[in-house]
Amino acid sequence: MAVPAAVAIVPIGMLFILSGLVLNLVQAFFYVLIRPLSKSTYQKINKVVAELLSLELIWLFDWWAGVKVELYMDSQAYEMMGKEHALLICNHRSDIDWLVGWVIAQRAGCLGSALAIMKKEAKFLPVIGWSMWFSDYVFLDRSWAKDENTLKSGFERLRDFPMPFWLALFVEGTRFTQAKLQAAQEYAASRGLPLPRNVLIPRTKGFVSAVTHMRSFVPAIYDCTVAVPSNQKPPTLLRLIRGHPAIVKLQIKRHSMQELPETPDGIAQWCKDVFVTKDAFLEKYHAKDLFGTEQRQDVGRPIKSLLVVIFWSCLLVYGVVEFFLWSSLLTSWEGMVIVVAALVLVTLAMQILIQSSESNRSTPVEALQQDPAGERLLQK
Repeated sequence: MAVPAAVAIVPIGMLFILSGLVLNLVQAFFYVLIRPLSKSTYQKINKVVAELLSLELIWLFDWWAGVKVELYMDSQAYEMMGKEHALLICNHRSDIDWLVGWVIAQRAGCLGSALAIMKKEAKFLPVIGWSMWFSDYVFLDRSWAKDENTLKSGFERLRDFPMPFWLALFVEGTRFTQAKLQAAQEYAASRGLPLPRNVLIPRTKGFVSAVTHMRSFVPAIYDCTVAVPSNQKPPTLLRLIRGHPAIVKLQIKRHSMQELPETPDGIAQWCKDVFVTKDAFLEKYHAKDLFGTEQRQDVGRPIKSLLVVIFWSCLLVYGVVEFFLWSSLLTSWEGMVIVVAALVLVTLAMQILIQSSESNRSTPVEALQQDPAGERLLQK
């Protein structure tokens, strides 16, 4: 079901932006009134509110575009998902890896407490960025002098989190492109490191800090590997809006936090070894079309996101119709101008969200080449 972007963006944008602003106001209300009295109560309430917003994007993924996630994971580890705190590391292959993570988190029952370490610019994104700020995401300046303390305080805030959470960290530091792969290969060759073919070289400072500070209260690391079949275009937010179906393959391996070395150098090497293994795994997949040996889990397509979108659609249509009947905006030129301006603002907000997710707007190769050994902690 492919539709022109111009046709889909306005109604989907109206739904997401208007309902999102309502939910942002609800989050702000509880942040001001409840959080100072009880942080844990606020976090429990915010989990529900944030999930209502995230479910709209999951509807876009599951029901509108019909994207399928093929999850390969040990059955025992699969049963643990959503029942424990976990640190997630993943290769950053496509524009919507984060949304794939949300889909799996929703299946595991912890969508509202699926968090991430992100660059600080993300918190200014309309609706979704503001929701992340209310939800204890960790935002970084991409300067280790500042981010070291930001990470420490962020991890400490999660110590008494009242429900199972996932904290995602893309340790490659930027999304995969062929230009960045070439830069990574040149760097690896100059340092005598294994030559990557399907991943970038991980930047390990953030991972070392996360393991060091959360080892005592986070029992597991979920090592995620994302791949897209070579015979299809990788899914993007714009393609989702246009209704393009796709298949995303995901393997998750669970590691006990206690398996990791104690020293910072040992933790960093463990992370690098994981990505060498991940690279070989992806190479085998692309060569032989074999995506590992783990059991494929049935993640289904829950109806909850569809029900949420139907509810919001009915509510907003009713509210807009009643507002126009009350205000008579459409009966004057001034009112028509206001309506058109509102539609333009919604379209611009959606354009900002779409562009922020695109690989070609992530960190340029030149920036990576200027700081290959400094290991910038996080770059989109």
